[in-house]
Amino acid sequence: MQAVGAAWLMVSLNAGPMYVALTQTAAALPFFVLALPAGAIGDIYDRRKVILFTEVWMVVAAIALATITLVGKMSPGLLLILTFILSAGDALEMPTWRAVLPELVAKEELAAVAVLNGIEFNIARAVGPALGGLLIAVEGVGATFLVNVVSFFGVILVLLRWKRPAVHHSAPPETITGATVAALRYVRHSPPILTVLLRVGTTLFCASGLLALLPSVAHRVNHSAIGYGALLGIFGGGAVFSAFVMSFVRARWSSNLIMSVGTAAFGIATIGVSVSHTFWALGAILLLAGASWIFFVSLFTVQVLNRVPDWVRARSLAVLMLVFQGALEAPLGAQLRCILASVRRCSGPA
Repeated sequence: MQAVGAAWLMVSLNAGPMYVALTQTAAALPFFVLALPAGAIGDIYDRRKVILFTEVWMVVAAIALATITLVGKMSPGLLLILTFILSAGDALEMPTWRAVLPELVAKEELAAVAVLNGIEFNIARAVGPALGGLLIAVEGVGATFLVNVVSFFGVILVLLRWKRPAVHHSAPPETITGATVAALRYVRHSPPILTVLLRVGTTLFCASGLLALLPSVAHRVNHSAIGYGALLGIFGGGAVFSAFVMSFVRARWSSNLIMSVGTAAFGIATIGVSVSHTFWALGAILLLAGASWIFFVSLFTVQVLNRVPDWVRARSLAVLMLVFQGALEAPLGAQLRCILASVRRCSGPA
């Protein structure tokens, strides 16, 4: 709902394709800048406290975003800044959040947990955007941001009640800088991890265009926030369907084949979005895109988790997150997309 609200608010401010693309950049840039130190923090300090601190950070940023929007003082530049601050908390949290999974389940269950997490996330992606679009149409963007504020308190309550066992480190204490250097050294000398990173980076850099410019495409075929939310919901619905059949697929084919098929199908869907001019055609194509998306993203994290020890787990996941976000939504890719969008807008028919 937060993502729908921010993207639709930017479009409603008549900021143009440049700012629409930069909205996604503002949400992704913290993952690119803070990934490595965030991973070091997750391995050095108590992971429960790290997650709790970042949740409080994000709720404060969400309150500011909702308040400024409700009083009518929001501008494109300010929306970008607050989106960046909110995303910075998420970026600091993400490596630590993923690193605690092996503390909760056995190693052989990680793949199933990743699929379950994909179901949870994509159900939210399917339902949230549709509800967000409806709420924007009825009450405005500010109400959507307020719902996002409320959502943080449930997570904070769970963290306060989580009794994580104390972890005793036998190695000498590390600094953030030293831990970051150690992580880069570890990844550099680990060919299996490098292979995963290369595959993730090249695939997601090419896949980024569909997600970055979807708000503009949706606005072109349906001038309603409900329509945009529905398209995102369809994308999430396709991902949920694939997540439910993932165990059946994994029992018959290798992870490598599943990821390859998902990559090819997403590429076909991207081409389809570029030539579609009706809402229903876009919906059908995004259903395919969401279904193929989960085939890829639900497996590469597990490949890293199964290959790294606990002492460097959060940092290795941070490197993966850096590649993931850098390839999917990094400034270079976003600038290229928004330049192409601007050129197309200027060279189109009068």
